[in-house]
This record gives sequence, structure tokens and C-alpha cells, in this order.
Amino acid sequence: MPLSPYWLRDNCPCAECRDPRNGQKLFQITNLPEDLTITHQSYEEDQLEVNWSDGHRSRYPLDWLDEPQRGDHRTEQGKRLWQAADFAAGIPEAQWDAYLTDPAEQAAVLRAVQRLGFAVLRAVPRVERQVLAVAESFGYVRETNYGELFDVRVEPDPNNLAFTSVAIAPHTDNPYRDPVPTLQLLHCLENAAVGGDSGLVDGFRAADLLRTEAPEDFAVLTRTLVPFAFRDRHTELRADRPLIETDASGRIREVRFNNRSIGTLRLPDAELDAFYAAYRRFAAITLRPELQLEFRLGPGDCLIFDNVRLLHARTAFEQDGRRHLQGCYADLDSLASTLAVLDRHLAALDTLQELFEGEGAGEYLGEEVTMAEHMLQAGILAERAGAPDAQIAAALLHDVGHISGAHSQGAMSGRQLMKGVDNHHSATGADWLARWFGPDVTEPVRLHVAAKRYLCAVEPGYRAALSEASEYTLQVQGGPMTPEEAAAFAALPGAQDAVAVRRLDDQAKVADAQTPTFDHFRPLLAALLTR
Repeated sequence: MPLSPYWLRDNCPCAECRDPRNGQKLFQITNLPEDLTITHQSYEEDQLEVNWSDGHRSRYPLDWLDEPQRGDHRTEQGKRLWQAADFAAGIPEAQWDAYLTDPAEQAAVLRAVQRLGFAVLRAVPRVERQVLAVAESFGYVRETNYGELFDVRVEPDPNNLAFTSVAIAPHTDNPYRDPVPTLQLLHCLENAAVGGDSGLVDGFRAADLLRTEAPEDFAVLTRTLVPFAFRDRHTELRADRPLIETDASGRIREVRFNNRSIGTLRLPDAELDAFYAAYRRFAAITLRPELQLEFRLGPGDCLIFDNVRLLHARTAFEQDGRRHLQGCYADLDSLASTLAVLDRHLAALDTLQELFEGEGAGEYLGEEVTMAEHMLQAGILAERAGAPDAQIAAALLHDVGHISGAHSQGAMSGRQLMKGVDNHHSATGADWLARWFGPDVTEPVRLHVAAKRYLCAVEPGYRAALSEASEYTLQVQGGPMTPEEAAAFAALPGAQDAVAVRRLDDQAKVADAQTPTFDHFRPLLAALLTR
């Protein structure tokens, strides 16, 4: 396949070119020679190997080379545009307790905000400032002149229409800021008023309709800089931005729409006429009934929505009606980061579960249990003994190195061990698990074979209790340690945990023992994932 040499070299994944912890490049583009060329390339299994004219060597996974360009989820390309009827079966929502305890539930909520622009959390505790805890569950609170949070209720001397009981038309908040807060949260503490229902409009859908129905008006609104402004006794803010912002490829990326905050636009008459015709047409589209999703926030509901995509609204309510929401601002980048890490973690757990339910269901080195049964027994024995979470995880995962699906290049499965060839499964498994877990999990896995050799050397009677298969593998793996080896092992970090895992390993070979499934351990493993 034809590939640009500088692009290929700039994306070399080796540890000499990129920090393996965060993927950041360790060189400048100007460090590459002017006459850089590929001297040799070859395909080996699932990798492309390239030798460079400056002596460097790179290896690229073939599936990585074929990946399509991925966006940052901020433009219409990464969204699902909607109208109200799309939510006839219900809006995206989740219970607060489930959101906090189930990574899959949290990911579903954050993905709804990213893709649809909003989600509602139910049964969020009705206590002051709880909205900040919701924001901090996925990111950071953006403090503004309104404070770290604001109260949406009738105020005696309001500096914003939101703090009255009048109806508010669809709009985005804070368009006069640069950068604008990209997320808004509203937590309902009380809503006993007649009226005061909430509304949302997909601004990207409205902009897309404008582009389809009146492309010249769409173009006017994407190129005209509008002076958005806000001022009171303590604050004066201004940002000149278009009502509809597009990226370099013409994709809708941001909508700022707030009639109350538009300052005086000073342009030639012809341009003003064109702008106001386009502005009025766009405003009329946002008011179409089919675009307006209306619902009522009840006590304990917390709405999270994209403030540079969705327009939010409110019906009028009685001046003396009891309606109290607390709100705060946050940003999409932290939500996207949390979601990406959650997805990475869920993928890791899915990979592990597939091992247990797939090849792990096969025989285990001549024992009367399968590999999966053996590891699940070890995990539950550790849990029942009150072991620390990391030790439970190590016990559960200690033998993944026997499973070929967990092997790195050229590693051997457990069948080789039973044929008299040490497959070094403890090191293989630990190295493979290190992509997701820290040393408190991986080191007991790495050392659990050495721990068997250690116990045979220092504990009278230990060896005699080994199963026939375990005695056989002991010989393949080097036999009991010498006194010098045992002393060196005992001094290693993680040796004590490895011995504990070893003892669980020895006990976890009971045929037909009742054990939980892998699902039982997913929350514990999720809490220990580091990458």
C-alpha cells in the first residue's frame, strides 16, 4: 500500500518515538532528516515492518493502518440529529445509583450526552450543591460570574431572565463567553409550580434544516460575526462569534443562539438585511413544534445537556410557585475523556470475559476443572477470605497466560507446559495484564509460579500436598528453589501477595464447586483498571 514516508515515521509507535504511558511523541518533526526514505518494508503476520534510511526500524499493526479518520465527536458527524418524535418511547435516562456503580450505565449516559446532546439522571439526592457532584462524576465544574453554581428560581432583583417566572424561548447560555461553557447541568430540588416545564431543541438539526431549505441563509449565519454581550454592575463580557459555526470541512460544530444577548451588529445595509433575513428564518425553524421536545423535571431529576448544540427553553410558571433548580456549567472535553476511558475499560473487561467463556472453558493442565473454573474458584476463595481487591483480581486472573488468546507474539499455551516445555505463563500473563492493571495486580500473577517453587523449598509438607499435575509442572518450571533463590524471592516486592495467590491456586481445583460467573467480578476489576 502506498504510504507517505513522513506520515508513517511521524506515527511510529515504538517506545523510542512515543511515551508508552501517554502516547506523546518524543521528537520534533524537524528532527527527521530531509531525505528520509524507506529502505525496506515487509509484512509479517499482522504487522508492517519498515526500515528507514536513518537506521530506525518501525512496526505498525495492519488494522491500525486501515483505521478511518476519527473526529473529536464535536461536529455533526459525531452526532445523531433528532426531532421530538424520536423520543416517543422515552428520553435517555438512568438512575443515579446505577450510574455511580455500573460503568456500562455511566458510559450509556455520557454517550447519550455526546451523541444526542442530553440525558437525565433520576433520583439524584435532593440536597443543596449536589449538582456539583454530578458534574464532578465525569469532569470539572466551570466557574463563572454566576459562581460555581447558580439557583434557578424567582429572585427579587434578577440580573438574568432565568431568575424570573416568565417563559424563556429556546436559547443557548453564555454566548458572550470565549470559550463558552459547553455543558450545562440543571438539578431539580423542587417543582410544585403550575407551569415551568422544560424544553429542548436540537440546534444542529435546526441548522441542518436551514442549510437544506435556504443554503444562502445558512452561509450568511456561518460567516457573520455576531457581537454577543453581557454586563451588570460587576461584569462585562463580549464574544464575536457566528450563530452557526462550522469546521474547515463545512460540518456544523457549534450553535450560539440567544436573542437577549445579541449586541448591536454594525455592517453595511445590504449585509444587515441579509443577516436579519437569515436570522429570522433560523429562529422560525427553532420554533417549529416538531423540533421542540418538552418534558417536566421532577424533584431529584438532573438534566445534563450540550450547551453549544441544544437550545433549552422553559414555559412560564406562577410567580409564587415553588420551583427551584440548581445549575452549574462543565465542559464536553472532560465528559468525552471520561467516556473514552470507560469505553477502554469496558473493552478490557469484555476481552477478559471472552477468555473465560471461550478458551477458558477448556481443560486445565490435567486437573478435574476447566481453566475458567479454576480461576473463578481462586477469585471467590480470595473474596471469601477477605483479601484486598488487588489480591482477589490477581487470584482470578493468575493463569490467563495459559490461554492463547492472551498471549503476546510467539507465546505458548498451557498444552506446551504439559508436554514438558515451560511456557512462562506467569510472566506472559502479567505482561499482558499490565496494559490495564497496576503492579498490585500483575506482580502476584508474575510471581505465583516462583511462589510454588519457594514454598516447596521453605515449607515442610507443602510439596507433598501438590496435585499430580502440579508436581509435574513444578519439575518443568525449575523445581524447588535453592536457599539463595528463596531468600532473593522473599525480598521481592509482591512476594507475600504472590504466596497468598499461590495458596489459593492450590485450593482452587475442586470438581463441580459452585462459583459465580465472571460478571460477579466485573465491578471489582473495573475499579482496579488503570488505563
